[in-house]
Order: sequence, then structure tokens, then C-alpha cells
Amino acid sequence: MPATGYRYEFEKPIAELEHRLQEARKASDQTASSRIKALEAEIEQLKRKIYGSLIPWNRVQLARHPQRPYTLDYVGKLFGEFVQLHGDRFFGEDRALVAGLGMFEGHSCIVLGHQKGRDTKENLMRNFGSPHPEGYRKAMRLMRMAEKYRRPIIVFIDTPGAYPGVGAEERGQAHSIAYNLREMSGLKTPIYVCVIGEGGSGGALGIGLGDWVAILENAYYSVISPEGCAAILWRDRLRAPEASGALKLTAYDLLGMGIVDEVIEEPLGGAHNDPDIVAERVRASILRFLKHAGTLSIDKLIQNRYEKFRRIGAVTTISASSAEVPPSTTSATAPRE
Repeated sequence: MPATGYRYEFEKPIAELEHRLQEARKASDQTASSRIKALEAEIEQLKRKIYGSLIPWNRVQLARHPQRPYTLDYVGKLFGEFVQLHGDRFFGEDRALVAGLGMFEGHSCIVLGHQKGRDTKENLMRNFGSPHPEGYRKAMRLMRMAEKYRRPIIVFIDTPGAYPGVGAEERGQAHSIAYNLREMSGLKTPIYVCVIGEGGSGGALGIGLGDWVAILENAYYSVISPEGCAAILWRDRLRAPEASGALKLTAYDLLGMGIVDEVIEEPLGGAHNDPDIVAERVRASILRFLKHAGTLSIDKLIQNRYEKFRRIGAVTTISASSAEVPPSTTSATAPRE
């Protein structure tokens, strides 16, 4: 990856060595060859050290990298004959959420996903990947089509969250997400979900209730963005790095809690360093899921889906007699039995 691809503070040492390597390659003296080999080895070692010890905030940064592959990039690499469909048949088209029909390894599929823009103009057109209610209604329209024609659903998640504007709320943002959750829980067709970048709150969950939920190694999935969490808890968005650690939003945190089913490894430095190899790993994950889903009856598939999401989370009951309640705490805030 060129030095210009290093955007973040923790990547600066790598960028500096990459610059020295470029200068050495321009030189024509006899010692240039040995210097190049030494620098290449040093860069590889440094990358393994830095990317092998990332904190949660670093992974959030990588998940937001503007060169990271988006939904349509994966669609182009994985699906043939893709035909995009538009509109929710109620209000209009939402370009923050793309949906259509495609062929995957001989399987006819419905493909859904959040889509961000590569520049300011496209980001404005796609609302920075934050869907409106009509986007979720469009998604459900196509999911119903998948159910009717017995086609699997493939979902790519990459959004900072559903759009929170007044217009979206007036058109039923909360209802459209809640409705999708209810309907997806009982859809009579296999649903594969992959978090490829940001997985922001209900905006992600509105199309994210699947039989198999995979996540890329440097993606994240969270009830709220780190900045939003920091603003609520400490009224200081600059404490987002601290909040990202507390939220347990990284891929391996989520795997450990049973919220996701699989972590798909990325190349050193993130998926943008080698989109082709990441796409092939996603391909293999989808194929494994479709092969397994093909062995299950529809009733068993839905039962497994229900049980999967019922297992998420744990409740701990603390009796009032054993809880340590500060003297100033009123009975209204004391732990319940």
C-alpha cells in the first residue's frame, strides 16, 4: 500500500519507513539493494507489531477507512448478473441501502447492503451510508421476494447508524427498523449477514438479523458509536477511544459473547490493503453457510434462528440483602430482586 494510504496516528511509523523505502528504490548506488531488503524486512516486522496489538479504537478507525471495500465492491467481486432494484413502493428510493438480485456460485440470491460514497458528492447522494425508513422498507420488500421464490438473502452491513433526521422520524424510522426485526425473525429462507465496516446500532440491526452473522476482523458492531457513547457518558466526544474499549465492539469481543458466529481475517493493515483476498474469504464463508443451510428444513432453520438470538445476553439477579447499596441511594434505585 502506498504511504498515502496510512491515515492514522498509529500508522505513522510505517508511513515513514515506506517513504525511506521509496527513496532507496530511487537510488542507483551499490548499497541500495541491501538497504531495500533491510527496509522491507523492517517494515514487515513493524506492521506485524503494530497491527498485532491494535486497541479497539484503532479497529474503529480501520473500519471507517475511506479506501475500505464497500458493499458494491463485494457485489462486483462475488455476484454475477447483479440487477439493482429501487424504491419501497411507498415513498421513494434510498441510495444509502442498495438491494437487488444476483447470482452467487450458481445460486440466485437477494443481495442487500449499506453503501457509502467515495467522495463528497457521492456521500451526499448516499447520505453517508445512513439509511432512511424507505431504505429498510425496500429491503423488506426484497426479502419478501426472496421468501416467495425460495432464494437465500445475503446482507452486507456498513453504516454509522440509521439517519436520525426529523424527516426520517416523521416517516417512521423506528417502526421500519422494528418491523424488519420482527419479520426477519420468521422469514422462511436462509439469511447470511456480514459486517464489513461499521455496524452502528439499529441502523445495522435493521437488516442484520440472520441465521449466520460473520464480521470482518477490523469491523465493529455496537449499540452506539464511540463518539455518541462518550458524549452521553462524559459530555466529551474526544473520549471516544476510551468509550470504544468499554463498549466491547470489536470482532473478537463479539465472537466471545456469541453475538457473531465468525470472524473473517483481514490482511495486515485492513481490508483495503488486499480487497481481492478478503472477497475470497467472504465467498468461502457464504458457501459454507449455504451448504449447511441446504441440509436444514425451513422449520429447523427458523427454530435455530430464534434460539440463536434468544441466547444473546445474560441477566444477573442480585438480592437486595446481598447488594452493597450506598446509604444515599433511595429504594427507587436499589437493585431489584
